[in-house]
Amino acid sequence: MSSKTKITVAYGDGIGPEIMKATLDILEAAGAQLEYEVIEIGEQVYLKGISSGMEPGSFESLRKTKVFLKSPITTPQGGGFKSLNVTTRKSFGLFANVRPCKAFSPFVKTYFPKTDLVIIRENEEDLYAGIEHRQTQEVYQCLKLISKPGSEKIIRYAFEYARKYGRKKVTCMTKDNIMKLADGLFHKTFLEVAKEYPEIQTDHKIIDIGTALIAERPEIFDVIVTLNLYGDIISDVAAQVTGSVGLGGSANVGEEVAMFEAIHGSAPDIAGMDIANPSGLLNGAIMMLVHIGQPEVAEKISNAWMKTLEDGIHTGDIYQPTLSSKKVGTNEFAKAVIERLGQVPSSLIPAVFDKSATAPMQIKLSPVTKSKKELIGVDVFVDWDTERRNPDVIGEKLRKANADGLVLQLITNRGIKVYPGGMAETFCTDHWRCRFQTAGQSVITHKQILDLLSQIEALGFDFIKTEHLYAFDGVRAYSLAQAE
Repeated sequence: MSSKTKITVAYGDGIGPEIMKATLDILEAAGAQLEYEVIEIGEQVYLKGISSGMEPGSFESLRKTKVFLKSPITTPQGGGFKSLNVTTRKSFGLFANVRPCKAFSPFVKTYFPKTDLVIIRENEEDLYAGIEHRQTQEVYQCLKLISKPGSEKIIRYAFEYARKYGRKKVTCMTKDNIMKLADGLFHKTFLEVAKEYPEIQTDHKIIDIGTALIAERPEIFDVIVTLNLYGDIISDVAAQVTGSVGLGGSANVGEEVAMFEAIHGSAPDIAGMDIANPSGLLNGAIMMLVHIGQPEVAEKISNAWMKTLEDGIHTGDIYQPTLSSKKVGTNEFAKAVIERLGQVPSSLIPAVFDKSATAPMQIKLSPVTKSKKELIGVDVFVDWDTERRNPDVIGEKLRKANADGLVLQLITNRGIKVYPGGMAETFCTDHWRCRFQTAGQSVITHKQILDLLSQIEALGFDFIKTEHLYAFDGVRAYSLAQAE
């Protein structure tokens, strides 16, 4: 290789500097063609008053190198600090989180020795949009945002990944039996995209039973694609059932920039003790080498790492007295891997990485077809805590509001219909959703809504939020109330 690839490196906090040094020592010994641009991130940057945990100049480094090898960081306790990972993912469009979860039995203890799956998690939206509000004395909300292009992009990435790496099946996981619109969009998009990959098997699991199956029979899965929050949870479940969260590497991939890291935290309680396992960050670095077009070096390191496991040279987190030959610290483990460069494991399957064109996968989205959008109602959310929270009282008062036929149809509390015809046993908070539509659900105007809100205020109510109700191509595009 004649030229070196410049990457951005962050040593992080806690055990971060130790495992980064060990990782870079291995990369250098293996002949990785790299130049480093080191940036400071994490706790010390937060404490300077920079809420993102990364100085503006560091973002410029990532913009230039487009490759980020990152150690874990510590976020100070208390409010006012943003998640550095979430900020980086969103700022650079790192829409795909890729988590390989593979068992290395018997050298790493696991009850599921056949596990070899990859979780591909949507990385930019869902509840991680971080849009939250306190609306009443009792009720807080967090908005779950799912987009059609965001869903299609991650789903196409999962199928392209499966095709590129010879995977046979892609499983979609959602909760669309409850969130029929948001998660329903993701599932529907999955079914549409799957038709373009007939050679790949597909299936769908509701996320709760899907998570249970990962914990009980992880070997039945190959590639899993899912939404942000679910992916965050099942990634750690899958890593744990393979034997250790401490071994897992992770890639966060966008169309231009990619970030590679360990999946574990900064473990400040063992910082500086030379006992941390560098394997998670090393496996992230191996993914990075494949990404930047150095798969041969990635294979050499991965095979040496597995040979080290086979030889029983283990850090304390995976040490087994009946199997391990030697308990080592961070530096000694790295030296053991370096000594085995050029060797391959004898019982574990040797690593073989894709050596075809390594340019980032280009995801082409489907053409957008505009639907006819019609405003047919409005939900007005009200903060009301008088008259013993009797739904009939608030209902009868709000029935007096009439904006040219736009009138109260029902009231819910935490999604359950309480007026008209609610049940006396239903517990109510101080947060009420009041749905207004015309008798025939005909198209309404913004002027009618403004008139309605003026009338609601005149009736003495504190409206805290509105949500417009739309139909797209004549199809209702909002949820019905429970028990409606």
